Amino acid sequence: MTQLVKDVMTIGVLALPPEASLVEAARLMRDRDVGDVLVADDDRLLGVLTDRDIAVRSVAMGHDPHIMPVRSVCTPDVLTVRPDADSGEAVSIMREHGVRRLAVVDDGHPMGVVTLGDLARARDPGSALAGISAAPPNTGA
Repeated sequence: MTQLVKDVMTIGVLALPPEASLVEAARLMRDRDVGDVLVADDDRLLGVLTDRDIAVRSVAMGHDPHIMPVRSVCTPDVLTVRPDADSGEAVSIMREHGVRRLAVVDDGHPMGVVTLGDLARARDPGSALAGISAAPPNTGA
């Protein structure tokens, strides 16, 4: 049976405007327990920002995350997939480009994100990656 991206993706768009600070982005990621947010302006996808982007492209470089806007750190050339695409197409795009997530976009509007973990849970629920992806977050306590 064919699985569509919309059936396995993380539903809902976590998006910030390009002028939002990295601290705002980090708090949103923490509160929603995700590792990425989309950067969008008027429903137009401008980029994707990951927790690693914040750490490596900003904090490690000595930038102040309270004033650094997300647009200056996000990846602007976002790979996308349609919600009605076969999940195998998403896997192929990820493999070809060596990425772990794709923005799900319908008619130019961001709908959500599909991650490597989402696809592993749907396609091979017994795999180590699926198990790790389904585990509760490590709260550091």
